[in-house]
Amino acid sequence: IELEMPTVNLDGEVPVLATVPSVVQSLESCAMTWQKLISTVLEQQRKNYPQGNGPLAEIDLWRDKSATLSALIEQTKLPEVQKVLEILQKAESKHFGDLQIVLHDLKKYHVEALDNAKFLSSLQRPLQNLAHSTSTDVVLSTVPSLLNALRMVWVMSRHYNKDERMVPLMERIAWQISATVSKIVDLHTLFKEDRAAAKKKITESKSILELWKKCYFTTCAQVEESGSERYWKFDLKCLFEKTDHMTTVCQDLHDILQIAEELYNVFIPELTTVTANPKRIDELQRGVNALISPMKELRFDPFSTIHVRDWKSVVRQFREEASVENVKQIFVQDLKDPPLYKNHPPVAGAISWSRSLFFQIKHTIIRFQEVEELLTTEHGKKVKQIYLQVAKKMKEYEDQKYKEWRERTEEMLPLLLKDNLLSVSSVARESVTTKKSICFTVNFSPILQEIIIETKYMEKLGLPVPDIARYVALQEDKYLRYAGRLTKVLDRYHKLMETMNEAETKLLDDYILKLLRMLKSGCKRLTWNSLGIGEFIVQCTQAIGKLELLVHQIHNISEDINNKLQFIESGNLFKFPLSKNGDQLPEPKAFFDYIKCERAKDVTPLIREYSAIPPLLIEVERRVANTNTGKSPKLASYYAYWEKRIFQVLTQLIVKNLQVFNAAVLANMPLLQIEAVLSVPEITFQPSASNIDKMTAQAIQDCVEVTKHFLRWMHGTCIECPPQHSGKDEVVTFSFYSDISQSPLMIEQAVLITQNVHNVLTSLNKYLSQWNRYDLLWKSDKGTVLESLAAEKPACVTFDERLQFYMMVAQEVTQQPQIKDEQFIRLQLAPLALAVQENAKDWMTSLGKLLNESAREKLARLREEIRVG
Repeated sequence: IELEMPTVNLDGEVPVLATVPSVVQSLESCAMTWQKLISTVLEQQRKNYPQGNGPLAEIDLWRDKSATLSALIEQTKLPEVQKVLEILQKAESKHFGDLQIVLHDLKKYHVEALDNAKFLSSLQRPLQNLAHSTSTDVVLSTVPSLLNALRMVWVMSRHYNKDERMVPLMERIAWQISATVSKIVDLHTLFKEDRAAAKKKITESKSILELWKKCYFTTCAQVEESGSERYWKFDLKCLFEKTDHMTTVCQDLHDILQIAEELYNVFIPELTTVTANPKRIDELQRGVNALISPMKELRFDPFSTIHVRDWKSVVRQFREEASVENVKQIFVQDLKDPPLYKNHPPVAGAISWSRSLFFQIKHTIIRFQEVEELLTTEHGKKVKQIYLQVAKKMKEYEDQKYKEWRERTEEMLPLLLKDNLLSVSSVARESVTTKKSICFTVNFSPILQEIIIETKYMEKLGLPVPDIARYVALQEDKYLRYAGRLTKVLDRYHKLMETMNEAETKLLDDYILKLLRMLKSGCKRLTWNSLGIGEFIVQCTQAIGKLELLVHQIHNISEDINNKLQFIESGNLFKFPLSKNGDQLPEPKAFFDYIKCERAKDVTPLIREYSAIPPLLIEVERRVANTNTGKSPKLASYYAYWEKRIFQVLTQLIVKNLQVFNAAVLANMPLLQIEAVLSVPEITFQPSASNIDKMTAQAIQDCVEVTKHFLRWMHGTCIECPPQHSGKDEVVTFSFYSDISQSPLMIEQAVLITQNVHNVLTSLNKYLSQWNRYDLLWKSDKGTVLESLAAEKPACVTFDERLQFYMMVAQEVTQQPQIKDEQFIRLQLAPLALAVQENAKDWMTSLGKLLNESAREKLARLREEIRVG
């Protein structure tokens, strides 16, 4: 990969060449070529992956990347390339920036490749031992050093200290260890080798696999103890799923070889001493070989994780056929808790398990009986005796299990059929909370279900069953159908009760009690022997359906009411006048008048929505109590529930709007303006701060008084309270105002707004205090000052100094800021500046008059002196 050098002559100074269009154009073309070439190389390098499954392939990959990128980097350092870059930079070519980005990526990826190649090189020696050595001792000594080297790479490398780099490398190492063990334990030759040598190979291979996992966890602990913030928390399944499986396979192979060795060592010598027939010996030899022949003829790789079940099947078959003693041990070990076949009940399943073990040892004994001499040996007699003992115990076990089951079934089955259909978790008392907490369950005993299944399997096993058990088993579909339908009924009931709140539960008290009485008949009267189970289910289904429909209708009405309450709660009671850019902000009175006017408009639809709620409650009354009076005693608690909700909504309406107003007060956006005026002898606001405080308090009061439009309902009804006459022509209306105006939340917001408005005015007043430096203009007695000055008969320069001072004041105030924004108030300073300026001019006029009089007097004296002289 070579960078194409430019053909243009680059002799000369960089600033000069950067001004030659033909040179710059040629170099830009060259830069685009370099950019495309480097980008292509980087893209190819990023797409390159290790060629092979082992870790050495990853080392080779980074070495190749390092070499390729290093060659390219060296070319970018050539003087010609550097001069091209300088010229393009001086010429401010847009291609210079694009090329710099690509060069930056090249340097970054080159540094990464160098770093990775350097650190991975420290792993090369142990990885080569792992990949190429056939000595188990070498591999066993390599694994710990390899893990230690990996830990150092993790701690020191800048790129292999992340999971996305280290995990794939560890997976490749795990693959290499698996491949090395597969090479050592070659199943094609393993069973042809000397058994002792084969067992040694397997043991050492198993040690390699176990050492790999042990060293990994030891290294994990060392990484954590080192204080590093990056721990080894890798996916253990990726690293050890196959090696753990291979460990299990190695143990199985060792056991198989051990059992085969025992068979050869025990049976063959004894048979040799009692027979002179070589053919019999050969037959037994073939019998023993037949046990391990499946291992020699495997059509799959037992070390592969996709063949776990196949391998387990082969091993299980070998173990079952290899030893009668094993069967005896299995029977004794699992006697009290036998493993059951899928869907088998406990007793029939235990009998089936016992019989399956018996058939296994019977099959094995039959195979050995074909060689008569085998069972005549001492060991053969021992095996036969074990067989007879185990078979006798198995028969006794089966008889005992069957006897206990039959007696228990004949005793319990009639009692189970007398169980009620339903059971309840609590006693139903006449209270709302209890009614809602009552939980019914189908009382179909699991024991009854178990007896039905046991009966069917007992008949399959050829064992006689009691008549009542056979009758119940024949009715299984009917019982299960009843139980299923009852479960659905109860699920509907419980789901329906969960959808109702306390107010709705009280509202529908009569309907719920009627349904409870119906369901409770399934807890007291009806049993699984009853004839009316189907009719009971139908009645319950219909009753629940009617209640579901009524609840659905009530929920629809409740949703309408909630929508109206949400509309009320979202009402905006503080709409501020909008001022466009350049428009003058309103004065406080106009501001608060606008809010009051807009509030009056917006309250009307809120009242309309409120007035629409009682008709909806009357509709509920019509559906529940079949009346439409608005004052049904059955709905008294339901009316109270909604009145409480309305109170909460109105409280939220007021509090939220006050919070909005308070946020507007604190926001740095002026909403109204006041003026700073000179009211001799003080500088004040127009309107005054006290008036603004009063207007704010009145706005808060007007907001709260909105609730006077929402009239309370008469007790136990949803009918608005009519006006009440009290005293002399005084009319009292009962509204939510009296309660909401006392709400701590509302009071807290009102106090907060008042304090914040006062703080804003205080801050503005403090700002105005800087104008007090001009207060001598209006606080000084002008006549007295001028008389005193006249008496001193000052020189003209004194008059000039004073006139200059007042002229400077008049000019200075015009340069002062004309407005001051403080949160929601804008202070207009122009009137104050004008007043100060006018006072300064008055002083200038008065001084001018005094100067004029003084000059006239002096001129008169001068004329007199000239005349006399």
